Amino acid sequence: MAQKPLILALETSSRIGSVAIALGEQILAEFTFSGPMRHSAELFPAIHSLLDRFCRKPQEIEHIYISVGPGSFTGLRIAVTTAKAMNLANAAKIVAVDTLDVIAANLISLTPENPVQTSSDEPRAASPERIAAVLDAKRRQFFIAVYQRTSNEIWKKIFPDSLMTAPQFLDKFACKQKPVWLLGDGLVYYKNKFKADGIQFLDVQYWTPQAAKVHLLGWKKALAGEFADALTLQPNYLRRPDVKTKT
Repeated sequence: MAQKPLILALETSSRIGSVAIALGEQILAEFTFSGPMRHSAELFPAIHSLLDRFCRKPQEIEHIYISVGPGSFTGLRIAVTTAKAMNLANAAKIVAVDTLDVIAANLISLTPENPVQTSSDEPRAASPERIAAVLDAKRRQFFIAVYQRTSNEIWKKIFPDSLMTAPQFLDKFACKQKPVWLLGDGLVYYKNKFKADGIQFLDVQYWTPQAAKVHLLGWKKALAGEFADALTLQPNYLRRPDVKTKT
């Protein structure tokens, strides 16, 4: 890329949405919505507010990075529709990143000088070696992916995005000798379902996917030329919406 593109990053896959704008690798500003499930009401006012703050216009956006799922059916549709509209309007290039990867990226900045914060009911411990990102999938199921630390800055996905119950996850991953640390908005109401030997919880500050992390992962993909096809781009639901026809 000869010039640094103006980038819009959207995170609408979970309970609390956010928007960020960036110039190349540099985040200029991020706006977090005022409450849960405010995506439809606050997305476009937030975009316009951020652009106005830096004297920019929508047609100047060259890249749009979105969290493509798994996650909220409505939230994912909002992000994909917005990205396609911007691509159609001004040929903005689209990068789609995995939502569970975005949550795991909340731990990228952890170092010995910036140690992990545990949940208030957890003992202090060394930095985690394995983590699992958890989102509520309804019907007593969860979207879950597991990651292994390879360095202070890199988390490698060792168990792909999956749809499973809490007992299924615990049966597969709970291990005293190799504990898994959990994070993600799926714990907001269901943390107790995952309490077991070999399971620990990161502080709530790490749970919510953030637009700044969508940008972080999206920029890496953009540098590698990994842009999405606007015509074929679809949300990664993992499970189709439960649509019932009225009779």
